[in-house]
This record gives sequence, C-alpha cells and structure tokens, in this order.
Amino acid sequence: MQERVTDSLVGAVVDQRYFVQSRLARGGMSTVYLATDQRLERNVALKVMHAHLAEDGSFLHRFSQEAKAAARLSHPHVVGVLDQGRDGQLVYLVMEYVPGHTLRAVIDDKAPLTPRLALALLDPVLEGLAAAHEAGLVHRDVKPENVLIAEDSRIKIGDFGLARAVSTSTNTGTLIGTVAYIAPELVTGGAADPRSDIYSVGIVLYEMLTGHHPYTGEIPIQVAFQHVNSEVPAPSGELPGLAEDLDELVQWCTAADPDERPIDGNALLGELRHIRTTLSDAELDYHAERPASGTESPASSGADDGRTTVIPRQDPGTHTETTVMPGALRPDMHSAGQRNDPSHTQVINPKLHPTTVISRHGSSTGEAGPRQQQDHESDAGSAISARAERRQDKRRQKTLDKQRAKAAQQPEQSLRRGNPRRRALLWIIVLVVVSLLASAAAWFLAVGPGALTTVPRVTEKTVAEAQHVLTQRGLESTVTDIHHERISAGLVVRAQPEASAEIRKFEDVTLFVSMGPELFAIPDVTGQNLEDATATLQDARMSVGNVTEEFHEQEPAGTVLSQSITAGEERRRNTPVDLTVSKGPQPIDVPPVLGGTQDAATSTLTAAGLDPVIADETVFHPSIPAGSVVSQEPAAGQLFRGDPVTLTMSKGPEMVEVPNFIGDQIEDAVQELEELGFEVEVNNILGGFFGTVRDQDPVDQSVPKGSVVTLTVV
Repeated sequence: MQERVTDSLVGAVVDQRYFVQSRLARGGMSTVYLATDQRLERNVALKVMHAHLAEDGSFLHRFSQEAKAAARLSHPHVVGVLDQGRDGQLVYLVMEYVPGHTLRAVIDDKAPLTPRLALALLDPVLEGLAAAHEAGLVHRDVKPENVLIAEDSRIKIGDFGLARAVSTSTNTGTLIGTVAYIAPELVTGGAADPRSDIYSVGIVLYEMLTGHHPYTGEIPIQVAFQHVNSEVPAPSGELPGLAEDLDELVQWCTAADPDERPIDGNALLGELRHIRTTLSDAELDYHAERPASGTESPASSGADDGRTTVIPRQDPGTHTETTVMPGALRPDMHSAGQRNDPSHTQVINPKLHPTTVISRHGSSTGEAGPRQQQDHESDAGSAISARAERRQDKRRQKTLDKQRAKAAQQPEQSLRRGNPRRRALLWIIVLVVVSLLASAAAWFLAVGPGALTTVPRVTEKTVAEAQHVLTQRGLESTVTDIHHERISAGLVVRAQPEASAEIRKFEDVTLFVSMGPELFAIPDVTGQNLEDATATLQDARMSVGNVTEEFHEQEPAGTVLSQSITAGEERRRNTPVDLTVSKGPQPIDVPPVLGGTQDAATSTLTAAGLDPVIADETVFHPSIPAGSVVSQEPAAGQLFRGDPVTLTMSKGPEMVEVPNFIGDQIEDAVQELEELGFEVEVNNILGGFFGTVRDQDPVDQSVPKGSVVTLTVV
C-alpha cells in the first residue's frame, strides 16, 4: 500500500528521467518512492539515500561499487538493480518495482504459519541468496521487510549490498543491520560472509513458525546482547507437536559459531528441500493458534521496528551522547577507564539511563536499569541451562535404551564352554573379518563409491559438459526435461541436489535440462467481442497487444474482425496479439437533391449507398417543374448504408383561368383575383378617379396560379 505523506520530492523529476509519483516507505538508510522511468515508460522503485550519507565521499564510492555488483546479479528471485546515480544532493538507486506486499505483511496477518507455507515461502528466498552467494555477494540485512511478494505470487529478495556500502563509508566501529535478525559475529565485530545471512534466515524461519522474534528488549543493545550470549530456542518449546526436523533446521541456521551453520544459501536450500520431502502431510500442515486478540506481538514491539539500524560502536577512549553498541560484545573493545579489562563493556543510552554501565561480569553502576538487565540475563541463562539439561537427559536415555536392547539379545550363560583353543581361533577369525570389513568400509567411505563429494555447478552447460564435470567428481546423473523461459534448449537449468551440496558418490544427481520456453497455441478470437477475446487470450497465457478500430457494415461495434497471429500457431507465454475491432457501420452524409429530376436524384442517393424512395403523392410547385424533386426526407444529417430517403416529386405549377374584370370596380376585381391565388398590380390613369377597370392583362386565359394580373383603372 502506498503511503500518503507530504514529501517535497513527490511530483519532482530526478536526474531529468525519473518522475516521482509517491512515497512507498522510509527506512534507516533511505526513502523508497514509486517513480516512472520517462525514457523507458515503466514504473520503478527509486531508493533515495538519506542526506548525511550523500555527503560522505567514501560512501558514494562504495555505494557505486556495490550497486554495480548487485546489478550484475540477475536472478528471478532477486530484485533487479536497474540504475544508480546522483542528482545534485540526491544519491539514488533504481530498482525493479514489485507491486504487492512483503513477507512482513504475511507474518503479521497469518503467523504462526504452517511448516508447509513457511518452507514454501523460504525456498525462493534461499534460491536468490544462493545465487548471490555464488556471485560473491552477501546481503547483510535479511529480514521479512526485504522479502517482496508480487501480486502474481513471485517472491524476490531485495536491498543487496546497501548495508555494506553504508558500513564501509563510516568508521570501522559502525554496525549496520536489523537488530532482531543480526548475526552474533557482526555484533562482536567479525566479518560478514554467507553464513551471516544464513543466521538471519534462521531467525526469519523461527518468526514464521512462532509468530514472534526469539529475542526482544526495550532497546537494541538488549536484543543484540542476547544474539551473542544466548541460544535460539527450539520452536517446539512453545509449539508442542512441531516436527523435530524443523527445530534442528532453525538451530543449525542460528548456531552461535558460524562454522556450525550451513556454508551458504545453496547448502541450506538443499537441506530445506530434503526436509520438505521427508516430513509427512500432518507435520507439514501442523497449525498453531494465533495469539489472542489484544495481545501485543513481540514481532512488532520492543527495540526493533523492522528498520535497518545504524548503531555506532563506542571507541575505547571516547564517550558519545547517542545510543551506541560498542565492543561490549567484542573482545577487543573496552570502556573508558577500564582499558585493561577486555571483557568489560560500557553501553550508554542518554534517553533511558545516561550513566548506565552494563558489564559482562555482571557489575554495574548508574541510577537505574542494570539490575533489571542482570535479572533478565540470569533468567535467560537459567532457561537455556534447563533446556540443555533436558536435551542431555534425552540423549542419555536413548543411549541407555540401546544398551538394554543389546543386552537383552545376549544369553547370560553359554550352554557349553567349548574348546578354549577353538574359541581363540574363532576370535582371531572374527577379528580378521572385522578388520577387513572396517578397512573395506573405511575405503568405501573415504575414497570409494561412498565417499563424500561436492556437487559442482553445472547451470547453463550442455548435458555432455555437465555429465563430464559430474563424472570427474565420481557422480552419476539422470536427465529430466523441463521448460525454461530464459535458458536455451539443451542447456542445464539446475541440478538436484543443488551446487555445493555434499553427497555420496553412489547417489545420483538429477539434471534438469531446458527444452526452451514453453509454447502455447494461439486461440481464435475473431467474432468475439473485445472483452471476451481478452479473457480468451489470457486463459491461453497470451496477452492483448495493440487494438485497432475500423468500420464494418455487418459486424456490430466491439466485435473482433481479425488478429495479428493466426490461430493455432504456437508462441511463448504472454506474447501480445494485436486485434482489429469493428466500429460498426460507417455513417453516410445525406446529399441534397431538391430541384433535381427524379433520375438524377435517384442516381445521387444510390451512389451514396442510400435507398431512394419516391412518394406516391405529387404536389404542385410554382417554380419547380413537373418531374423534379420538391422535397426529401431526411433533407440532411447522416444515415447508414441502405437507409431510405423519401422523395416527393413536383406536378409543376397549378393553372388557373383568369376571369375578365374590365368594367368592374377595382375593389371587387382585386378581391376575387387574390382569392384565386393571383398577385394583382394596379395602374391608375388620371388618379383612378372613377375606380373602374379599364383594361386587364392577362384576361380570359389559363395561367399558373400565383401569376401577376395587371389592372388599368380610370
């Protein structure tokens, strides 16, 4: 969901290319915006680093290097880095925009998750991490907020390299990460490697299974202290019935010693998939009840808000007025005034206890807080000891049960003692056989078919090349064909077990070989309306391309007339198909034919595509001759092809007999002539004193109605 906030950058154009639409999120190092790449006309995620980082020259150099390294990583489960640069005081990174939500939203909404869902969500995350680890990249800030779930269910992990860019741009005592997920060696000043990411993945898995973090505290130092000094509890401790394999997976990932964790994402991915195949459906679908409503979730409370935290470590001889995480958790750091005691550490928090000192020895000074910290550590230590004792008791009980079962299979006394020499010979033979078997087993497991070997990376090799590489490692292989959108046909997509996994030489490696992209038949959508055609193409895994409209006399508007790819041809998924759609019949302007002859008017209308209809009734018209058009209906506007136009024809002027009014009074003559439809023109002689018609023109003949009759009056 996009966050509606007031931000001066919203509505601006960055680097004359990226138009900022809205602000999506704000974190400890940067602010993320939804922007439009105006050059390529696509939406992108624009990450703008905070101003104090943009002013650091060493950060700018490292930021550029890390962005280039991340951009070289192309994987379907890793958010792609598209561009990076600087515009004035703005330092930015352009990434693939993944509309949807984060794993954090899933955990907040559904946790505790079933093991099936938790492992399914984690699988693509580990695929992305494995690809990054193979490329030499370490994430350093794995957490649910950095796992993006697209609207089409694609899962991607983002923000590679940013933590390293920031940490190397500041002093060497700065710790970058999200405290709830940070590996112990990063807290104590060690170097980050793929195993640090694995620790964070283990914490994420714990949170998905239980619905909360394993460690909480009021301030970040308390949480970080627990990462270093405590053991992550088994999830089944609060979820009775959860499969033991899941406990072992979480505790393997979160081992305090990095050497006891999976070496990288590939190694953990292989184990995760193995567990998914070995757990029963009941174990995979185990479901724990969500915490009661109104109870604050530890995953969203305490010292950690999910943001990447920048925590400067205190230098041995200095004090600071900001919250610091010094080498209290580092053997080589000590507080001011106690430089000769490497185990003593000072933690200063001016907002809570300005003079509080927390020591690894348990001693403390200050106004308030240390005793509570000691009690917390004591309780945590007691709980850890109790859990360790319970596990030790279980192991001792299993050993005792095995010894009892073995003893039950042996008789207490032999039925006969036998010959001592024969017994000695038998013991020698047994010892020789056992030695031979042990030697054979040692050879089998050390250098023979049972020896361990590492699966090599064979991605994008031909089958012959991949089998040759596997044969050199003493491994056999089987081939399974699959479709793949990017990798060409005949090349290996992946191997199972994955690269870097350790297996016995007698185990087979399955090679999944690309058959090229999966092709789908183009459906026939002609004759369908546009909405139905769109649905048909989507159901066939195609998409609608350009839609062009044209007039058509038979097909109604919205009907598909043609498609750019012939039905039945095979194309890749989401290939665009251009459609031509009917706009319906083309309208025709009605031509005027008034005054024209019947033949001429009929020809004009027919040529325009209209149907001329002659009215049965003809009418007189004083100026339009007989046989010509007096009126048409409609006289103007637009019709469609074949629509009728009615024509009324003229009978010519109406003829009327003109009476003789010579000798009559002028008033009577004028009245009668006008009643007959004539126009009267009067010429007076000598003023027309007598008012008598002396002459008339015309007279006693038939003339067209409306003609002018001239009367001469005396």
